[in-house]
Amino acid sequence: MDAKTWPVTHSDAEWRKILTPEQFQVMRRHGTEAPGSCALNHEKRAGVFSCAGCGQKLFASGRKFESGTGWPSFNDPLPGALETSEDASYGMRRTEVHCSRCGSHLGHVFPDGPPPTGLRYCINGVAMDFEPEP
Repeated sequence: MDAKTWPVTHSDAEWRKILTPEQFQVMRRHGTEAPGSCALNHEKRAGVFSCAGCGQKLFASGRKFESGTGWPSFNDPLPGALETSEDASYGMRRTEVHCSRCGSHLGHVFPDGPPPTGLRYCINGVAMDFEPEP
């Protein structure tokens, strides 16, 4: 991961105990899950999506929308939940999205989302947990 120190930190061995192998690849090695492979892409209930690594709340379900990309998409994160960095991998420039608490890679943000923000946070479903409202 980055040289930055995050409020929640673990060694690779500790992360491997906390996360599934797929989560570790996505969240700690900047991987991407296969499009359409995560059940959270179809989650429609009211609730909150949180980081699978540290539990930080990331997105309210009311900000989720169907982008047709195969990944859960949101147009506005919860305040302070995310940090971004430049990603120049695969011969393109993108804005990578990280959990601001543990630094885990979540996905990318693009300027082609719906109003009011015009942003599309394209997030790996495997990097999140969902807690429905009671």
